[in-house]
Parts: sequence; structure tokens; C-alpha cells
Amino acid sequence: MMGPAHSLSGAAAWLGVGAVAHALDRPMPWPVLVAGALICAGAALAPDLDHKSATISRAFGPLSKWLCTVIEKLSCAVYKATRKPGDPRRAGGHRTLTHTWLWAVLMGAGFSALAALGGRWAVLGILFVHMVLAVEGLLWRAARVSSDVLVWLLGATSAWILADILNKPGNGADWLFTGAGQEYLWLGLPIVLGSLVHDLGDAITVSGCPILWPVPVGGRRWYPVGPPKAMRFKAGSWLEVQVLMPGFMLTGGLSGLWALGYIG
Repeated sequence: MMGPAHSLSGAAAWLGVGAVAHALDRPMPWPVLVAGALICAGAALAPDLDHKSATISRAFGPLSKWLCTVIEKLSCAVYKATRKPGDPRRAGGHRTLTHTWLWAVLMGAGFSALAALGGRWAVLGILFVHMVLAVEGLLWRAARVSSDVLVWLLGATSAWILADILNKPGNGADWLFTGAGQEYLWLGLPIVLGSLVHDLGDAITVSGCPILWPVPVGGRRWYPVGPPKAMRFKAGSWLEVQVLMPGFMLTGGLSGLWALGYIG
């Protein structure tokens, strides 16, 4: 799928988690619901760090373009080093390492640890990165015609405001993980979810997605998981733009209302 659809699906997924949490009598404070949805929307772009033309490659100027180049080469090297005879030869690394469950879990665990150990400035940094990505994904039309500096300022302002709100007692710094020193551990959850939602979105497109790596399937280490080919679609097609994206907005909106206790 394209960047905007990935971000919308990420936001909708976290709002869905919020609805489930409310149904299980573990409701999210509203700042957790909002911040998590935006983080998940941003994280849903991150697996495309292996593609130099993806939305994320433009998010932080030359730095993100350089990082995409590095990650693509790393992904390609891992693919070549771990492929089985049934896996095709390939020259690039797109839709390999960063499109797996293992990458998603490692990213989430890493950001959780950074948030818990790094204090306020680490939380601000995590929020800033994902707010910028959320702007790039959710407000893609405006972001395309705006300067990078304006997008970064919006991301920085949003991150500062959310960090300040979350830090207030009862607003969710210790949501789900309540032990001493476990504040903000939950920040890794929308990052894991966003990555996995991205992978599932790519799995229903023509090429499929090797989500299960490094688990071998049918003699292949990089098996492209997906539905029957007749049910797949091309990225950017009318089905994605006119059906899936409105569907994500509708389900996300309803889930958010449920999570806040307005319906259900």
C-alpha cells in the first residue's frame, strides 16, 4: 500500500486497541489514545525505510534519504545471507528485513527501553520522530506542498504538547505498566502495531510480504505471505484509495468513540 493508507490503517488499528481495552475494563486515558494513534500512524510508515522513494525517505531531508539507503543495503545483505534455494535471487532489499515480525518486535522493544530509561528527552525524541511521520502520512497533501521546516515545527510542537500532557498524573505515563521505573514502556506497543499493520497491508497487495521471516515456509525463508492472488490488488489502486482508506477512517472513528465510552 501507499504511505497515506499505511498511516490511516495504523491510526485505526490503535484506536481499535483502545476500544478493546475499554471493553476489557482497562480503558486508555485519552492522551494515550491520541498519542498512541499518532505514533502508530507514523510507525506504519517505518518499514519502508528500505525504499529510497517511499514517503519516509522525504520526512527528515538528507538524513532520512541516507538512512533509507543504509537500511536497504543492510536488508539486501541479510536477504542474500539467509535465503534458501526456493527464494528468488534479487538485487534490492525492499520488502525484506524491515517487513518482518522480528523487525517490528525489535523496534518496539528498543523504543520502549529508550523511553523508560531515557526520561523526558527520550520520550520527546520518540514523539517528535513519529509526529513528523504521522504528518507526512495523514496530512500527505499538505505535507507535499509545505516546506520540511514547517512539517518539523508541527511535529515538534505536537510532541512537546503531548509529552507535557502525558506527564501529568493520571494522563497515562504509567498506563498498562504501573511498576516503578516502567513509565512510558507502553510507547513501544503502537510502534510494534504500526509495523505489523504495514506488513499486513503490503501482504494483500500483488507482491505479498515476508512477515514470518526467519521462519521457513515451503522451502523458502522469505515466503511472501498473502491471500490468494485473485484477492490481491496493486498499490495505489482504486480499491486502496476509494474503499480501504475510507474504511480505515470510518472504523477508526467508531473505535475511537467506543474507546472513549461514547458508544458501545
